[in-house]
Amino acid sequence: MTSCGYVALIGAPNAGKSTLLNYLVGQKLAIVTPKVQTTRSRLLGIATDGETQLIFVDTPGIFEPRRRLDRAMVAAAWAGALDADMAVLLVDAARGIDADTRRIVERLKDSGRPAILALNKIDLVRRDTLLGLADQLAKLGNFTQIFMISGLTGDGVGDLHRHLTATVPEGPFLFPPDQLSDAQERFLAAEVTREQVFLQLHDELPYSATVETESWQERPDGSVRVEQVIYVRRQSQRAIVLGEGGKRIKTIGARARAELSAMLDRKVHLFLFVKVRDNWLDDPERFRAIGIDYNV
Repeated sequence: MTSCGYVALIGAPNAGKSTLLNYLVGQKLAIVTPKVQTTRSRLLGIATDGETQLIFVDTPGIFEPRRRLDRAMVAAAWAGALDADMAVLLVDAARGIDADTRRIVERLKDSGRPAILALNKIDLVRRDTLLGLADQLAKLGNFTQIFMISGLTGDGVGDLHRHLTATVPEGPFLFPPDQLSDAQERFLAAEVTREQVFLQLHDELPYSATVETESWQERPDGSVRVEQVIYVRRQSQRAIVLGEGGKRIKTIGARARAELSAMLDRKVHLFLFVKVRDNWLDDPERFRAIGIDYNV
């Protein structure tokens, strides 16, 4: 008899959800940067082991929203949490119980939805501090199990994975055993480039930049030609992305191309363009392109 179910990974911004998803699936699917709110829409990561299929839902960080994009991302995160068979709340153990985490714990408790607590980044925290934090959160929330993990090193992740495997409901697989995600290659390719934009320009470029794959052409030799647009809100931001003499955009393109080639296991011809759309944060078409609901 097979078992299959959805497991939502939720938490405050930069709690380590995407890093954990990549570890659980065994391949990089979700982008990871130091910038908060890197994840903007729900992403499925599928891990099939024997007779069990776990479908992990990587959700945007949950925080107090201020803009339309913020509200849409937080709504997507809660939808992922409440629709899944199980929810795992990740808490950055080094950061402790901040206001965002407290609000999440309270809302989970008010909803009557039990959750699994995973204290993440334990490699950065003393054990006595961890035990005290676990005790505080156990009193605040309604948790069926508490795990101490490091999504980066994998410490403790095996225990969490075994618990999820034993708990997931019986049912048929929802995806082929060799499938790792439901995301289209076009979307994953755009995310890879957006990761490089943030990594290269973390301190210089505001949060409001996005990447879309505009063209995807399969070539006879097995390679693929990909054209992408990096949208920014100001001409000054466009100049930052391009860099002096186009050096910045060339570096972003080279690193994104190398990662895409490794991800797709074939040669990628990547062409990047930078366009100014000062209102993209209020453009329904841009929201649809990055996979989140504009009408929130």
